Amino acid sequence: MHEKLKWRWKGVRRSLDAVSVKTLVHAFVTMRLDYCNSVLAGVPRSATDRLQRVLNAAARLVSGTRKFRRGLSRLLHVHLHWLDIPERVQYKLGVTVRRCQQHKAPQYLTDCVTPASDIASRQRLRSANCH
Repeated sequence: MHEKLKWRWKGVRRSLDAVSVKTLVHAFVTMRLDYCNSVLAGVPRSATDRLQRVLNAAARLVSGTRKFRRGLSRLLHVHLHWLDIPERVQYKLGVTVRRCQQHKAPQYLTDCVTPASDIASRQRLRSANCH
């Protein structure tokens, strides 16, 4: 079964131009990888390795490279401008926190984010006693 599926993707890849393949991969793969990936914050790298393999396969499909060709990470970062899975998670968290600070996120998230200046004004730091 796996060989049939592999053959079908090759046929689809050959019948589409590069822009169409990139659009399909973005619609079906990268959008799903980014959906709710912020729950992966702080997990070990071994937990994100499967998702990274999916992203690598998508990059190979878009670029038409073979599985064991060297330079896949360079292809991901330089040519496709894609981040690895752990960096995607960090980026999404950063964007979410920024949206909370700007009050552009849902209220339940905005209520959870407290600016560091508010925390410092409520708590006296031990280092404040030192001159």
